[in-house]
Formats: sequence, C-alpha cells, structure tokens
Amino acid sequence: MPLNFNFISSLLFVFLCLPSISHADWINLFGAENSRNIAEIFIEEDRVRIRLEVFVDDLMIFEELIPEGFLSQPVPGRPGLAERQKVFAEKVLQVIADGNRKLPVTFNLVEPRLRIERPSPFVGSISPYTRQLIPGPPEDKRVLYAELSYSFSEQPQTLKFVPPLDEGGLPETSIGFLCNHAGVTVVDFRSMTPATLNLDWEDPWYSEFDSKPLQRKIGSGMRTFLYIEPYEVRNEILVRVKDMMTWIDFDLRGDEYIEENEFNRVREQVGQFFLKRENVVIDGQRLKPILDRTSFVESSVLRSRFIDIPERVRLNSAMVGVIITYLTDGIPQQVTTEWDLFSERIQKVTARMTDPAGPFPYDLEPDDNVLTWNNYLKTYTIPTVEKIDVAEQHQGVTVPVGSVVCFALLVPAGWGFLRRKKNGNSSRSSLTLVVLLAVGTLVLIPAFQVPVGGNARASQFSAEDGQVVLDSLLKNVYRAFDFRDEENVYDKLAICVSGDLLADLYLEQRKSLVVEQAGGAQAKVEQVAIEGVVVSESAKHAGALDLKAQWTALGQVGHWGHIHTRQNRYDAIVTIKPVDGAWKIIDLELLEETRIDPFAQSALKG
Repeated sequence: MPLNFNFISSLLFVFLCLPSISHADWINLFGAENSRNIAEIFIEEDRVRIRLEVFVDDLMIFEELIPEGFLSQPVPGRPGLAERQKVFAEKVLQVIADGNRKLPVTFNLVEPRLRIERPSPFVGSISPYTRQLIPGPPEDKRVLYAELSYSFSEQPQTLKFVPPLDEGGLPETSIGFLCNHAGVTVVDFRSMTPATLNLDWEDPWYSEFDSKPLQRKIGSGMRTFLYIEPYEVRNEILVRVKDMMTWIDFDLRGDEYIEENEFNRVREQVGQFFLKRENVVIDGQRLKPILDRTSFVESSVLRSRFIDIPERVRLNSAMVGVIITYLTDGIPQQVTTEWDLFSERIQKVTARMTDPAGPFPYDLEPDDNVLTWNNYLKTYTIPTVEKIDVAEQHQGVTVPVGSVVCFALLVPAGWGFLRRKKNGNSSRSSLTLVVLLAVGTLVLIPAFQVPVGGNARASQFSAEDGQVVLDSLLKNVYRAFDFRDEENVYDKLAICVSGDLLADLYLEQRKSLVVEQAGGAQAKVEQVAIEGVVVSESAKHAGALDLKAQWTALGQVGHWGHIHTRQNRYDAIVTIKPVDGAWKIIDLELLEETRIDPFAQSALKG
C-alpha cells in the first residue's frame, strides 16, 4: 500500500492555508439581519437607493408599495402611483435631507420574492450588546421586494432615516438595515429607528451616524496588532490606502479606484513602507523582521477576504494588511512598539495585543503612542513535542542474549566435562571453561537485553490504549509545525514519525512554507478530539498496528483582529509501531475528510 500523499498534504495544508471566511471580534451580534423587514441603503452622488424586503405579514404597513396588478380586484378610491409614492416618502419610509427636506421617492421595481438568506452563525446565542437571544429570521420566507430611489439635486450634509412610526412615535415593525456611502460601509446590520447620518462627501469613510449604537464597529482606518505566540511575535498592521496618502505618493491614475495594473505596486509600497519603519523591540533587542505578507483586505459584516489576485479596488474603502514576523525562542518577557502615524484626520489608532491568554484592546493617541506587552502568563506552559513511551505491557519479554549464549555453550561443555571425568580424562582447561561459562550465564543477565515478542499485538492493545496513543501522536505532529525553523520541524517530527513518512511530511512542510510566504496563513491546531479507534494488526507492516480512527481537529489563526477558524473531521487508518521504545506513526491512509462549521455547532448548543 503506497503512502497516501493526499492525506499527508491535507494534514499540512488544511490548517496552514485557511479560507477567506473569518469570524472576527467586530462581527454583528445584534441579529438585525434576521429582522422581519430588511432595508439595504446605498448613498450615491445624486440619490439614495434602498433595496427593501417587506415581510408578507407586514404588507399593510407598506401598503403604498403594492402595485394595482397585485390586487385581486380594484380598490375604490385607491390613489394612483404618483400619489402613493408621495405618501410613502412623507409618512412611511422617510429620507430627510439637512433636517427638513423630505426627499421624493420613485418605485423602480416591486415584485414578490423569497427572502435573501443571510448568514447568521450566532442565532440562539446571547448578544453581548443587547443581552437578549439573537433571533432567527421568520420561517415564512415570502417578501415583497422593492427597489426605491430617493433623488436630490444638491448633496446634503445630513440624511435622516425614519421608519414607519405608530401614534406614539415608535417603529411599527422591525427593520434591519445597513448603510453604505460611496462604497464604504457606514454601519452593518442594525435595527432601524429615526437616526441622522452626517455625510463626509470628501471622504465617505468618515461619514457617521449621530447615534452611538449605529457607529462603525469594525475599527478605524488604521489598526495595529501584536500577536505573541510560542516561537514568534507578529506585528500586523491594517491601513486604509487613502489615509496612507499623507505619507506615500501612490501616483494613482484616478481618485475613485485603484486600477488593476496599480494593484501590486500599491500593495508593495505599503509593505515596504512599514518594513523600513518597523520598531518592534523584543526583550530589549531588535530582532530581524520578516515581511510575511502584504495583501489587500476586504471586510464585510460576516467575513473578510484577502484579495491577492489583482483587481480594480474602490479607493474609499481599500485596505492593505501587512504582517511582519519575528522568530523567538519560546515566549518573550516584553514586547514594545511605537506608533507615530497620526494626522489631522487620524487622532486615534485601534490597537490590540493578543497572547495565549486572550486579546487586550488598546487605543493609541499622539500623547500615548507606545504599545507594551508584558508577560504575565504565570501558569502557561508552551506546548511541546514529547516521546510517547511504549508501556511495559506492550514491550514484550526482554532476553539477556549474553546469558543465553553462555548457557547454550555451558550445556554441551558441562556434559563433555562430566563424561571425560567419568572416564578419567578430565583436564583443568575443561573445568575452567565450564566455570567461565557458568559465571558468564549469571553475570551477563543484566547486559545485552534484547526484547523478544516486542512487536505490537492487537490482543494486547485495547481501543482505549489506541485512543490515548493516537491522541498524543497527532498532537505531536500538529505541534511540530508550530515551529518556524525547518531544522526544528524535522527534529520534532522525528520524535513521533518514522520511516518514509518522516521524509514525506518534512518535504510537504517545506512546500507549505513556500505557499505560506506567497500569502497563506499559518494556523495552530488548538483542539484534537479522537472519536473512535478500532485496533488490528497491520497486514502491511510486520510488528505494527493499524488504528482505524475518526477524529476532529480545529485550527485557528488571528490576523488583523480577525479569528480565522477551520475544523475538519477525519476517517483514516494510522499505522503505528514501537521504535526504540517509543510509539511512532509509520504510515497514513485517508478514508474520508469532512469540513465542519464549528460556529454552527456552537450556535445550536447556545
């Protein structure tokens, strides 16, 4: 049976190169994307566009939207389209410019549809903001979909959005809304109440609602993060290209987009700018910086996307992330870095320090611009790779080879001596030989011990034994790849992997480093859970055991404030064998691999 290279690759790459889906600290936990009605608001140069989904049970609240053709029979006295649009703009869903000018509306499209499914992994969990259960969407998916246009001739300085209100001035129904100004997400999904948006037409990134609950939750246009992990420190910086124009001349062709042929140049300029300015100090020393990654990053409500293939990017929202890594021995005692990029617009920079105990948020300002991490991890132990000794009951019986040889020679020598003595032909030399062999049999018992019957046998190895040994071996393999130095990786792998498999895993790991440097993210496996093991003697490898096992492995990596998570379930045959008194993996065969959504499971549990 040849080595299963698909499994070897999977074992490495499934956690080294994570997909673009991420669950971040700023993820929407209000549940407004599951409201009965949904309004997606887009503010453009000369109008406000709204994509509206009206829940079927709320149609009477938005009655003016319903076209005549949708009614089973004419309604006497019902106003025409122009009058209904006027009533809708003035009393139903109002958009008010500069405090007193209600914008007129045009119904561009109205038709029945099914509700758009919007990912909401935390349904059923408790929102840390509202302290209430995050609701799910209505079971009835029928909606009346409408595309509305509120036009204006002069660009307003403020826009007030007012949902349908009852006589007491409260919203008649729930509307979850998001708002986008010139390509910049001003707010992700929130519940709509009367609120005013202050518009910055020069730089829409700074457009902001006057209500604190409606202000942007994904951070400022400049963010810096320190990740302190075993064997490495990462300084990760996320900046908006437009804000960086204070310090870098990008020489862009236009003022609205970064064109496809400018994409790589802009990305490289930002990366080199921060590499030259790096000032991270680790335990009082400036270690060699490694520019691990520079990438455009697109963030939205529920995900982030690393944009590595050149494309046209909107300048107002274009963000570039830079990762600078420092290799360390274990965990440092102190890490500091100074931030000095402030401008008239940028007076506060979002910062965060993350170590094995968790994140520590911080805001940097011109008078408080040094980020300092001190090691308070008093009980933390760095995960390491340790030899898995073969238990005594699985070691077989040890035989003193020297004693056995002496005894084997003693029997014929003694028999010959006795025969010669009986015949009167015994000699001193014969007696000396017998005595030496007898002494050797006794003296050599502790020496030259060789195990006999030490080959693993399924009859001596229970499923519980297999689960314990496999759990330790798999964790060792995953931990070996936490090291960044190739020589360290090989040495750690050799503790738990043997034979051809060791060389194959090491070569695959070297390839993975190339992929990582090209833009992959190196994750650390946080959890390994063995779900079942069946033990049998290996038909391919003498003295080895086949463990037909199922397990799950969950890996995470933090980048730019986001936690990227991946969990897989494996069904495989892992062949193990005692080598020099320790268990080692000598072969792998993947039977099935399944991707799991850990957040869906946590939501169900919540």
